[in-house]
Amino acid sequence: MWREIDPVAAMQTQIARLYCKRHNIGIKEFLELDRKANILGYIELCYEPFHLTGEEGILNEIDEYCAERLSQIQSI
Repeated sequence: MWREIDPVAAMQTQIARLYCKRHNIGIKEFLELDRKANILGYIELCYEPFHLTGEEGILNEIDEYCAERLSQIQSI
């Protein structure tokens, strides 16, 4: 029996893999960063616009988002 694949989860998986490759990090490091910056939640929130954006554009947006979130965390 076929199950429908959740498109948001599929995008989160793809972007996580690409992010790790871009930054030469493993999944453990990505998950630690996600714990701090909520990258997967951001991908879910932005699914609709990301769906219409290329991978490079999404990765650039994620980089900007992470920089902003981490600077906010450090200023607390």
